[in-house]
Amino acid sequence: MSKLAVVAAGGTGGHLFPAQALAEALAARGWRIVLATDERGALYADKFPAQERLALSAATAKANDPLGMVKAGFVVLQGVMEARAAFKRLDPAVVVGFGGYPALPALLGALSQGRRTVIHEQNAVLGRVNRFLAPRVDEVACAFPILEMAKPGVKARAHVVGNPVRPPVRELYDTPYLPPEVQLRVLVTGGSQGARLLSELIPEAVAKLPEDLRSRLKVFQQARPESMEQARKTYRNAMVDCEVAPFFRDMAGYLRQSHLVIGRSGASTCTELAVAGRPSILVPLKIAADDHQRFNAKLLEEAGGAAVCLEDELTVDAMAGALNALLKDPERLGRMAAGARSVAKPDAAEALADLVERTAR
Repeated sequence: MSKLAVVAAGGTGGHLFPAQALAEALAARGWRIVLATDERGALYADKFPAQERLALSAATAKANDPLGMVKAGFVVLQGVMEARAAFKRLDPAVVVGFGGYPALPALLGALSQGRRTVIHEQNAVLGRVNRFLAPRVDEVACAFPILEMAKPGVKARAHVVGNPVRPPVRELYDTPYLPPEVQLRVLVTGGSQGARLLSELIPEAVAKLPEDLRSRLKVFQQARPESMEQARKTYRNAMVDCEVAPFFRDMAGYLRQSHLVIGRSGASTCTELAVAGRPSILVPLKIAADDHQRFNAKLLEEAGGAAVCLEDELTVDAMAGALNALLKDPERLGRMAAGARSVAKPDAAEALADLVERTAR
């Protein structure tokens, strides 16, 4: 029988997509995969190459809620016992965690049985679950060359492998960026949190652009369902060609044809922008834990690949000004694309798979 890896990840796309990329890389090497996540993860796991999905009990609570923390502790303990029972049956060679509270029971269960463990941090700031696990696991991998909130000993032994991306996005690394000539194609992504701001502000900013730019624009925008009709109306009134949807499944296809991307600076977004070599305007989510989105954006900004606009400074006029300056300067867009690509790690999935195989029993 081939070796089996349990991949444990929180139930958001930011955790699941890198986990899926690793799973696909390991499956191509002959590994069997089991996914451990929560109910939310099922929304993103329809194409996950797993022979089985473990739904382990998990919970989180705010630090200022003692009763909630006690209740969460009992739920996590139940999840650990579920993981231990599953691991006795499956006997995984390694358990790999991608952060998020649903990953905690799986890693604690593995550690309690002396199994080999690896964690991967997608952000430039070590998340709470990974921060707790990092001193205890066998290996720590990370996406960014900086790892804020990590202890010196963890930083010293962390492997900077990058963020695994799905194969369709990886293919974009070999596709040259072609600056706009006539049509200007702009992709607007919202992210799962704080999406309303961009859903409502970007159409208004686009409407303020000069007519000669608006007539050349094609906008692809992710928007919250309750904001979609207003966004479409604003674009129609501004005579801007648009496609508005709550979610784009073929993100690689939209990245491929885009000249400029506007979005939050989650780990997956920053990674995919670098691999695809696409210039961007990034708006870090102000309420993100430990301000990790600002640190994520910093890498692309310092490489010249992104313009960063903080929420406190973001207005319709400020965004319109940034768009006007960039869309009128195709040479600058080309330089930004090259800057983004310069910090890409397109083979992160293979590098992480190598580390997992070295760690496994």
